[in-house]
Amino acid sequence: MATHVITGAGSGIGAVLTEELLARGDELWLWARDAGRAKELRERFGGARTLVGDLAEPERLSWALGHQSPPDRIDGLVHCAGVVELAEIGELTPRVWQSVLAANLVAPAELTRLLLPQLRAAKGRVVFVNSGAGLNANPRWGVYAASKHGLRALADALRAEERPHGVGVTTVYPGRTATPMQRKVHQQEGREYDPERWMTPESVARTVLLALDLPRDAEITDLQVRPVG
Repeated sequence: MATHVITGAGSGIGAVLTEELLARGDELWLWARDAGRAKELRERFGGARTLVGDLAEPERLSWALGHQSPPDRIDGLVHCAGVVELAEIGELTPRVWQSVLAANLVAPAELTRLLLPQLRAAKGRVVFVNSGAGLNANPRWGVYAASKHGLRALADALRAEERPHGVGVTTVYPGRTATPMQRKVHQQEGREYDPERWMTPESVARTVLLALDLPRDAEITDLQVRPVG
């Protein structure tokens, strides 16, 4: 039985991944922003445990984790949580930049740092669920793409640094996926949302499982997943 910590387990790709891992008997620790959300996650995903800390305030994660008891060994740390805001550069205020970068880049970096001892102990894997925006930046996607390009750099540096410790690092770059975040994106784009046009969260979750389950003599470094058609 493997032990995994997952952020963003409440919806979309993270929720599907959580269901898949629970169904096969793995031990799950789900990250929640507050005690109320943690209770909701435990009720929804029976058998899962929770850790609490607001990813919007990464500077407080060390304090939050220090008052809890995370697992001693972690086989997989999966970063699924994220936020999206679309606007032209000329419209983006420092507050928006700071909030998006905090949630999408600084929080994953800090949480990974805090859990590295447990990952090293298990020779575990870190999976960053990035985005196609982590490879290309389009108009109005500047702040989101910047956060995801930064996440790619974080993963690449972490991979090189942790190779001597046996920790694997994978970045998954999904294209448009039928999730609540995608619905919000369509609203911001002023377009009608049709989930049938996009990949299902199940398809992306399977790629994450592939990265987690690969034998320890190999690792997937980067994996792009796109809708067909």
